[in-house]
Amino acid sequence: MSERIVVDPITRIEGHLRIEAQMDGDKIAQAYSAGTMVRGIELILKGRDPRDAWAFTQRICGVCTLVHGIAAVRSVESALNYPIPHNAQLIRNLMIMAQYVHDHVMHFYHLHALDWVDVVSALSADPKATSVLAQSISKWPKSSPGYFADMKKKLKTFVDGGQLGIFSNAYWGHPAYKLPPEANLMAVSHYLEALTWQRDVAKLHTIFGGKNPHPNFLVGGVASPIDLNSDSAINIKKLSQVQDVINQMQTFVDQVYVPDTLAIASFYKDWFKRGEGLGNFMCFGDLPSTSMDDPSSFFLPSGIILNRDLSTVHPLDLNNSEEIQEYVSHSWYDYSGGKDSGLHPYDGETDLNYSGPKPPYKYLDVDQSYSWLKSPRWKGQAMEVGPLARVLTLYAKGHEQTKDLVGMALKQLDVPVDALYSTLGRTAARTLETKIIVDGMQDMFNQLMTNIKAGDTKTFNEKLWEPSTWPKKAQGVGFMEAPRGALGHWIVIENQKIANYQAVVPSTWNAGPRDSNGQAGAYEAALQDNHQLHDAKQPIEILRTVHSFDPCIACAVHVTDPDGEELVKVKVT
Repeated sequence: MSERIVVDPITRIEGHLRIEAQMDGDKIAQAYSAGTMVRGIELILKGRDPRDAWAFTQRICGVCTLVHGIAAVRSVESALNYPIPHNAQLIRNLMIMAQYVHDHVMHFYHLHALDWVDVVSALSADPKATSVLAQSISKWPKSSPGYFADMKKKLKTFVDGGQLGIFSNAYWGHPAYKLPPEANLMAVSHYLEALTWQRDVAKLHTIFGGKNPHPNFLVGGVASPIDLNSDSAINIKKLSQVQDVINQMQTFVDQVYVPDTLAIASFYKDWFKRGEGLGNFMCFGDLPSTSMDDPSSFFLPSGIILNRDLSTVHPLDLNNSEEIQEYVSHSWYDYSGGKDSGLHPYDGETDLNYSGPKPPYKYLDVDQSYSWLKSPRWKGQAMEVGPLARVLTLYAKGHEQTKDLVGMALKQLDVPVDALYSTLGRTAARTLETKIIVDGMQDMFNQLMTNIKAGDTKTFNEKLWEPSTWPKKAQGVGFMEAPRGALGHWIVIENQKIANYQAVVPSTWNAGPRDSNGQAGAYEAALQDNHQLHDAKQPIEILRTVHSFDPCIACAVHVTDPDGEELVKVKVT
């Protein structure tokens, strides 16, 4: 029997993920992805007021912060046919876009860059040469020899003291690292700068939502009234702060994030040839200029791309029971209709009374059930969601800025368009998308300011707030493009209470196990795509591809039982 490599847990992600790789020599023949926490939030929501759903669902994850809140309020508004004011739509868009920029920058520097950047190697860098390198790719002001000398000294203090801290437990010195010391020092310096930057730009959420993480939301609009003469509402001072945040975001993306990505990628061009997998991509679409009922107004378009064919973008219908279905053939759940049946989320089941084999285990029983994640499918096909899917959809639909940015990146890196279909293509797409999003934020903000100057300050629609106006039974889907990909919350309301609720999240699409037809999920397929390990005991190649998806397993599986009781207690000694 060939060797089975186990990586558990996958670190530098949100939640708990286990990857097992069945090896054929030094190559991955089969890969298996397992979420190792139990799902339960849908059960907690049953019987509750639909208007409160956002407050519960938003706690699914502490990284995604607002996305589940947005999806939840949209699900209720969809079910009740509840329109919201234009200002509310713009404010939600700005909050979502700020989440994108914040999330993508944090992912690159703090979760993924260390797969490519050797921190310890930076100690041998020449600060003057590092300065020359940095100034050759960007006009970022923090690029002097003295600055990099100070950063090198700070890093050396960590290492000499045996206190690598945030940089500990990595494969430093692994031959897979290819950056010269100067590039490593530059990247580590920007890693530390991004920590301060992210604290400042999170203020946009606190201005519009009161706090971050988990800003406040409201079915029917947003919980942020506009009154230029009030200290407790959105006034001219707070709007000026929003403009400052947008400027900060744009500067860092333009002068640090984009140049760093292209510089680092230029040393790893072999990674533009591995790690794609499925070749099927899906976007729900988001950021409407009018309403969620008007997909033609979406800044991020919806659609399906199959088998890399960019000539055709297929439509999708999230209410069609023949299109979106979840399977549990290899999940630790049962369905009343049998484990091989597929259920649309309106009819979804989250049964925690599964009676088959579960952990503990030495190896996953991949012929049976091996994950707390389900397996979502579109018309029976496994799909990849996320930044690469969105950039490809924009590109396929002829979005000019996307075409220009992709063309610029491919030319600078001297790689073909097929390079996008890869581990590093996925990482590069996230960076290019961030540039597209941060540029679009200014237009959204300008629209909001134009409305306010014209006297339109409405942010909430009272029309359907009272449950006495609701139909006896209603159902709807709240969808959006979260930073990690297509997110949908399906709700069924009966007698003014939640009768069923199903959240199908990006990491369920990407990290889910095989289905009844043996189709691998996106993580599994990507790891099976041209992966050769240099050292089975230090499988950095697995981390690179898994991290390129930016996993958020807490969104896909949750550790709370139906009664909200504590299941796990961690004691620190």
